Amino acid sequence: MSEQKFSLITETEATKPVSLAINERYTQLSNTSCCLSCGGAINHAKPKTGEVCVDLGSGRGNDVIRLAEEVGETGYVYGIDISEGMIAKAKANLEKFEVNNAEILKADLENLPLPDNTVDLVISNCTINHANNKQTVWNEVYRILKPGGRFVVSDIYATSPIAEEYRNDPVAVAECWAGAVTKDEYLTMLETAGFVNLLIYEESAPYPKGQAEVQSWTIEGKTPNP
Repeated sequence: MSEQKFSLITETEATKPVSLAINERYTQLSNTSCCLSCGGAINHAKPKTGEVCVDLGSGRGNDVIRLAEEVGETGYVYGIDISEGMIAKAKANLEKFEVNNAEILKADLENLPLPDNTVDLVISNCTINHANNKQTVWNEVYRILKPGGRFVVSDIYATSPIAEEYRNDPVAVAECWAGAVTKDEYLTMLETAGFVNLLIYEESAPYPKGQAEVQSWTIEGKTPNP
């Protein structure tokens, strides 16, 4: 598949504080060996040869490389991240392992730099909870997926609504808890975006995180296939 380049849409003034906090936190973590994910979406994704895949919040690029291996030379993978440190690390890893059917793009999740109806599979690990407007993120995921396309996402949800004092704190959001919505809110956003055939692969027991109680889960959804 030939390489494609797309123009990026810049972040808004309202999202800059969170974006800066996330950039700082994950740039600092880009060269550590710590685990940055709350789940293993790729373990349930089942990418197929020739598919176009997207990893939202691609980090060091480990899942991008795995996806690229699975889809083969006729497929293609886009990693999307906002952290400059993670992007640099991911690009270095693609070069190190000579991965030619993938690239890393810098973009906000609310403005995915990909055309409509061009992607077969979207995965993500504990990234969407960072987004300022999660409904817009899910609308974007729906937009880029082909009819019959699918997402497999690992993320967290809060067992009760997060207090406003934390929800608007960029650092608390960057720490992967203050941006969490409740399970009912999460499912409503998926249904509002238009996804069908929702399937929960795994779901943890409640556990404390920051000033909240959350649960981790991995969920799949599809776009209708007429």
